[in-house]
Amino acid sequence: MDGVPRPPGQRRSDSPPDSAPDIATGSATESPAGPAAPLAPRFGVLGPVRAWRGAEPLPTGSPQQRAVLAALLLREGRTATAAELIDALWGEEPPPRALAALRTYASRLRKALGPGVLVTESGGYAVRGLPDGALDLSVAQDLAGAAEKARGAGDLGRARELLREALARWDGEALAGVPGPYAQGQRTRLEEWRLHLLETRLDLDLEQGCHAEAVSELTALTAAHPLRERLRELLMLALYRGGRQAEALAVYADTRRLLGEELGVDPRPALQELQRRVLRADPELAEPSGPVERTAPAPVRPAQLPPTVPDFTGRAALVRELSDVLAAASGEGGPVMALSAVAGIGGVGKTTLAVHVAHRARAAFPDGQLHVDLQGAGSRPADPETVLGSLLRALGTADSAIPDSLQDRAALYRSLLDGRRVLVLLDNARDAAQVRPLLPGTAGCATLVTSRTRMVDLAGAHLVDLDVMAPDEALALFTRIVGEERVAAEREAALDVAAACGFLPLAIRIAASRLAARRTWTVSVLAAKLADERRRLDELRAGDLAVKATFELGYGQLEPAQARAFRLLGLPDGPDISLAAAAAVLDLPVPETEDLLESLVDTSLLESAAPGRYRYHDLVRLYARACAERDEQPPGERESALSRLLDFCLATAAGVYAVERPGDRLVDHLAPTAYPGLVFADRHAAQDWLYAEAHVLLACVQQSARGATLARAVDLLWAAKDLAESGANARQYEVAARALRDAAERAGDPGVLSRALTTLTNVHLVAGRFQEADEQARLALELAASAADPAPLCWAANDRGISAIYQGRNAEAEVYLRQAIENFRQDQNLAGEASALCNLSRSHLAMGRTTSAVELARQGTALYDRLGHTLRGANGRYALGLALTGQGRLDAAVERLTEALEVFRDSRQRLWEGMTLFRLAEARLAGGDAGGAAALAEQALAALREIGGEWRRANVLTVLGRALEALGQNGRARACWQEALTAFERLGSPEAADVRRLLDPSVAA
Repeated sequence: MDGVPRPPGQRRSDSPPDSAPDIATGSATESPAGPAAPLAPRFGVLGPVRAWRGAEPLPTGSPQQRAVLAALLLREGRTATAAELIDALWGEEPPPRALAALRTYASRLRKALGPGVLVTESGGYAVRGLPDGALDLSVAQDLAGAAEKARGAGDLGRARELLREALARWDGEALAGVPGPYAQGQRTRLEEWRLHLLETRLDLDLEQGCHAEAVSELTALTAAHPLRERLRELLMLALYRGGRQAEALAVYADTRRLLGEELGVDPRPALQELQRRVLRADPELAEPSGPVERTAPAPVRPAQLPPTVPDFTGRAALVRELSDVLAAASGEGGPVMALSAVAGIGGVGKTTLAVHVAHRARAAFPDGQLHVDLQGAGSRPADPETVLGSLLRALGTADSAIPDSLQDRAALYRSLLDGRRVLVLLDNARDAAQVRPLLPGTAGCATLVTSRTRMVDLAGAHLVDLDVMAPDEALALFTRIVGEERVAAEREAALDVAAACGFLPLAIRIAASRLAARRTWTVSVLAAKLADERRRLDELRAGDLAVKATFELGYGQLEPAQARAFRLLGLPDGPDISLAAAAAVLDLPVPETEDLLESLVDTSLLESAAPGRYRYHDLVRLYARACAERDEQPPGERESALSRLLDFCLATAAGVYAVERPGDRLVDHLAPTAYPGLVFADRHAAQDWLYAEAHVLLACVQQSARGATLARAVDLLWAAKDLAESGANARQYEVAARALRDAAERAGDPGVLSRALTTLTNVHLVAGRFQEADEQARLALELAASAADPAPLCWAANDRGISAIYQGRNAEAEVYLRQAIENFRQDQNLAGEASALCNLSRSHLAMGRTTSAVELARQGTALYDRLGHTLRGANGRYALGLALTGQGRLDAAVERLTEALEVFRDSRQRLWEGMTLFRLAEARLAGGDAGGAAALAEQALAALREIGGEWRRANVLTVLGRALEALGQNGRARACWQEALTAFERLGSPEAADVRRLLDPSVAA
């Protein structure tokens, strides 16, 4: 059907089924001995019965001939007698010349399939010699079996994907068009198996938390198979986990009524039990259970190693990983050099972890455990020659027998370790050069190294990057030190303390120790002290432990260029920073910037979040900023660095806007920038940058909402307006817009305030707060007029028209939109004019002027297309689809809306994706396709889950209820309408009256 996307993996009917290369397809290549055998045929029965040789389809003849082929293929190589085949084709009443007809069919099939495929045996026939994967049913069975094994092994994700692959083998109804009682029976069997696989896959979806995505599919499936109770059960569970308890209960009520009316039975016990659990809000029903962690073995007794901390917490996976490496080294025939190097920032717990692992492995190294602090973080790291002298003494070597040179000491050290099983812990190493002379050289020995530097140049090392603790681990460590009773009384405050410590073990230990030593403090008192970022590092000090001192050691070892980069890159507020943005902050070429940043990563002062992206630990960032305030000269360089970053972000975002909206003159009205931005070859690359940098851009906006950078910050937010409609960034965008509005009001600049209000208007429109949007747009219009600023003059008038449409004030909307069209024309902004034309089409449609609505939408769409406006051209097609629906031209409306939907999805516009799905649901319902409408409405609800506001969601629920009522699911329909009515009444929306009439048709208009 036009406009309906093909499910992932589904083939077109004229394409051969997927198969493994070479063996499965029977492909052959030329050999010195001559040409290889011809390609073996492949067959499909999970759809029409078809055959291929390579990519070429083979003739399968008449329906009866295909019935013979299907019967033979489904016997999986076993012989079928002539009598069995005749019975399969014609049942109890075969024609007089049935046997002759069967022989004719077999002869034609043998000729079409080639020699050796269809064979005659014992008066019957068989299909033989097919390679693996030659029959789509066999492939599906193998995939289903592999899925069952994966599920049994606990690999739910793999099982789910295998089932998707198995289901993708179907290309419509199995054995489609094949006559005969045998084919009918097999069709029923294969359909039942397909539904079972589908139910299993949906069950796996729910086990992995994908309940929102499953609702749409289950809604369509329950409409197609209303008496299948397992599907109803899965739908109830998906709805309940999505917070839609009333709808889940309505599904049960609809099912009970339907089973009683159609079959005279009650729902099966499993469905009844699920209803009872939903009614009592069983907490075990809310989410799938997670995996159970294995209990780590008890730590072993230390020997020459430093004592392990008694409250060692977490790190279970790393402990197992390092223990496995050491265990392999200590076994018979272990590697010559078993070496693990643990790297991480100061205070992350490298030494604690290494000592803990070494104690656990002590029994595997009965010949001794050596330990030395190499003092690599200090200004005077230990000399390898001196360290070797100490290690030789620990191994029983007399002072008089210790050689003088480094090479001789290293050789004697390795000789003494030969044949022994010894564990060496080299703590706090400076670099690989310091470590290499200290490594054992024989099997059975192992070495653990800790360092702030990642030792990528230490050959054969098993590298481990140690990160901060997980929140639950951090809370557990804090509780062990402070005491269960004090933490249990103020759990939230304890979590705040752990977060303020950045989950850094040293910081948590210091904070907990301070609290444990002060019985009059509460956890909340400590949390309040750590909430002040400017004093946080000073608060994290206890006795001889201090977080700042730990960082100071690493900072003191940096070269001047590294130290400058470390200071300045700590200034931006974003969660991380890209290489290009970092180059702007440092005012350096990208290659030089990359070298500096990678060198900081090697020192563990900076983290590489992903290729080309970098970030600080929260406490390291505070320390970097403190260093910038203390050491950066001249002091104005800090502001210059942030200004360059703002320029880079604004220039690049303006470039994205220009690529997305060719012909839109907003970019000509943005504040000029002194630092250049990136240039993109196409809109997809531009979109990728915008969404990848969303958090960085919005943080930059808020950090720049002051003084000389305020105007550029407002323009940056305006240029990045697509983020407001993406769903993922709507809330952060709104926080930034409100911050800019407040800052602009304090600054008293009408032009800047007008633009800030325009960005906030867009936020309100996206959120469905139309009264607030109209008020902000009215103020923006007045201020823009006083400042003679054309950009907000155009867009604020357009926004007032949109608000009026949503509020049902269509005559006013026309006034505002015609004003916007005139303003856009004066500014020579064709893209803006197209937007206003499409919006004017909406107001005409609401007033019943469908002919002019269609014409206006076509004019706007034509303008967009002329400009090459892919994204906003989709908005034009959306408006045109609505107008065509209003005219009753449903096929054309669906076509336009489907075109728009593809673009919105491709452009990651969640709001418009959801609204287009909603409009498609309306059109399908108007055309009598209630099942399709319900599925589309469910998809719309999923897309609008975190964006669009209550008003839009309530409209979708209203249409979903109407579709469900048409499907006979009255209970669930009423649940949808009741939820919609509650939302409309809360908003004071006039649509509430329409929903009341749906709930009670006797209610007067």
